[in-house]
Amino acid sequence: MTIHGTRTATTTQEDPVHHPRTRHLISVDDLTDDDLRTLVADGVAFRAADRKGGPKPLRDEVVGIYFSKTSTRTRTAFSSGALRLGASVITYGPGDLQLNTGETSEDTGAVLSRMLDVLVARTAGDEAEMRAWASQRRMSVVNAMSAGEHPTQALTDLTTLSAHFGRLDGLRVLYVGEGNNSASALALALSRFPGTELELRTPPGYGLDPAYLARAKAHAARTGASVRERHDMDDLPADVDAIYTTRWQTTGTTKPDPHWRDVFAPFQVGARLWETSPKAVFLHDLPAHRGDEVTAEVLDGPLSIAFEQAENKMHSAMAVLKWCRAGGPPAPGE
Repeated sequence: MTIHGTRTATTTQEDPVHHPRTRHLISVDDLTDDDLRTLVADGVAFRAADRKGGPKPLRDEVVGIYFSKTSTRTRTAFSSGALRLGASVITYGPGDLQLNTGETSEDTGAVLSRMLDVLVARTAGDEAEMRAWASQRRMSVVNAMSAGEHPTQALTDLTTLSAHFGRLDGLRVLYVGEGNNSASALALALSRFPGTELELRTPPGYGLDPAYLARAKAHAARTGASVRERHDMDDLPADVDAIYTTRWQTTGTTKPDPHWRDVFAPFQVGARLWETSPKAVFLHDLPAHRGDEVTAEVLDGPLSIAFEQAENKMHSAMAVLKWCRAGGPPAPGE
């Protein structure tokens, strides 16, 4: 502004507007045990409901969908879910925001929070950028996948297991493949349920990030669950309830070792894994590469619920959006 012909800088004061219903989901560890159970239960409930009817808790709200990396399921799930809950949706591609020209994450979050009620974002970075967006007090921020963790995928996985088995407590899951962001989130989530057992079989050099593994084991010690990791395919556990894998080439990443496929080859999920667990269902976060991480016989077989799992992304996304806004916008004057 100009005073007596002299240009002075304006000062930015802390935004006084605080929406007490605004909550963020950037890591599974942002959730209490009760929050986690509520989100899974709501995902199952949305799955059972008539998708063309029901309440509209996000009516008059606006959800921004920002994906800097490719996505089929997660982007469609949150877009469709937001619309079904009554919200309007604005989408942004990787080249659309001024982040590309040097605007800070804090400034981006401050601006978007004055126009959006929720920002759902997928990046190749760490959680710090999303935490910066969440430093304001108006707009909820949802991590739709970062380099370290894919929390909404874990909620989808738990929703799928809960819907299929009618429970989560005590389930036994064998995860085979890279210790990527889906595996990290699954470990953080499943370990919160008493009596669950998660066996991770990851290729040497491609295991779970030690920090995530330590956090998951800490949860397990508290709840009476179990999280174990090995880097071979010997002595697999018998009578597991579910066998889970993900694609070998995680979205947005490359492997520096030119011979990495040789390391991964023993970890392909094929029919032999069902010899000791004949009733186990098969999970995959998709996209799948038949002949790499999983055989077509398994992915397209009668025990595969991978495509139900994909549909559950929408139901789980609806649960997340509802939870972030706690059932609706603030009342007038709040």
